[in-house]
Amino acid sequence: MQSTAKRIDIVNGPMIPNIFRFSLPLIATGMLQLLYNAADNIVVGQFDGQTALAAVGSTGSLINLILNICMGLAVGSSVAVAQDYGAGNKEGVRQTIHTSVLISMIGGLLVAVIGFLFSGTFLRWMGSPENVLPLSTLYLKIYFLGTPASMVYNFCASMLRAMGDTKRPLYFLTISGLINVILNLIFVIVFHMGVAGVALATIISQYVSMIMVMVYMIRLDDCGKLDLKELKIYKNKLVRVVQVGLPAGLQGSVFSISNVVIQSSINSFGSVVMSGNTAAGQLEGFVYTAMNSLYQAALTFTGQNVGAGKIHKLHRVMLSCAAIVVLIGLIMGTGIYLVGEPLLEIYLPIEENPATEEAMQKNLENLKAIDYGMVRLFYVMLPYFLCGLMEVMVGCQRGMGMSVTPMITSMLGACGIRIFWIYTFFTWFRSLPMLYISYPISWFITTSVHTINYFRAHRNTKKLYLKEHPEAENQ
Repeated sequence: MQSTAKRIDIVNGPMIPNIFRFSLPLIATGMLQLLYNAADNIVVGQFDGQTALAAVGSTGSLINLILNICMGLAVGSSVAVAQDYGAGNKEGVRQTIHTSVLISMIGGLLVAVIGFLFSGTFLRWMGSPENVLPLSTLYLKIYFLGTPASMVYNFCASMLRAMGDTKRPLYFLTISGLINVILNLIFVIVFHMGVAGVALATIISQYVSMIMVMVYMIRLDDCGKLDLKELKIYKNKLVRVVQVGLPAGLQGSVFSISNVVIQSSINSFGSVVMSGNTAAGQLEGFVYTAMNSLYQAALTFTGQNVGAGKIHKLHRVMLSCAAIVVLIGLIMGTGIYLVGEPLLEIYLPIEENPATEEAMQKNLENLKAIDYGMVRLFYVMLPYFLCGLMEVMVGCQRGMGMSVTPMITSMLGACGIRIFWIYTFFTWFRSLPMLYISYPISWFITTSVHTINYFRAHRNTKKLYLKEHPEAENQ
């Protein structure tokens, strides 16, 4: 049987040290997940060229668009588990786990079928250039075969984190990440499989991580135990998961729609701009995943404290997570921008003494792509802390069970502003800086509205708790 002694006591103990204990393994886990994609992009960029890099990188926003609704349900599962776990409702935790795992299996299969059948169609809608389209389609078709494993792993990992265990998902991803990197090198360098090789390496590693997390949960001896024979959709738990998770998924998908529109605009500049944008986006991902760990912390700490009836701790959770995420965003964002060019060269290598005309041409294209990547880093990376702050405010609201309001705010704010910007200012003054500046503008406005909504949600949560527990009024 597996011990649960290493779980963090989120409801009790010092706030900031516990947030760090919770967040640091999440940061490491997120970095490893990014290394999956980084390994894909570095290997194809080094050994298959700039066109292959553009093919792999241009699929990211489309993958996120298709996956986000189902993955949003994982947020609903996390909130339901956190609140029941904080309240000591072991049966509620057990029912949510078995409902959520079954949902993830069904959702993963549906996404795999849709993604495999319509990959080429979706990419054409995005305006992918003809020289990139065949490789992008091949990569997507193979990638989507791994979505059942990815979905199950992410649901299980989110529920473990909701119970205070952020280390086990890190261990599982470390192993599967190493497998991914090794297989990337074997498939691309030894077997010359190119884009197909990196996609195949990714899905194999995803199935490895899924098997490990499921075996671990099957061997647990408490309310987190998974029994495959008991997989069942409990109606009340499904409703609870959907109430929080569906708005979260819709919000993520609308975000992805705006990113697809932006990616389509980037595609219109050609494959060189696409590859520079891809490389810069990979670097941004490392900052985002560090900041996103504070979103997860805000959601889980808020959820467990709501479940435990400790409403007075919610402001401390919000302020602690907000301060930490701004610090991370400023330090990492500025640091990566300052050393942006050598970092971009990892994805877009420059040969010192090119021996052939083809190598010289590749150098020129990569130098141009690096310049375009630096433009993106300037407009997006330096104010990136605003994105982290926005995510923390959303996490706090969802932890209180409020998901529709942050969804509407994000749809009208971040997403609506970006799409409006593209069809107005970007259309009138067509340039990459005019396109990229839509990000910080949308973050600032949306964060301001989310902050107002947080205080309203806190007031309503407190009123509801006092109504159900009038004896707590004088405590």
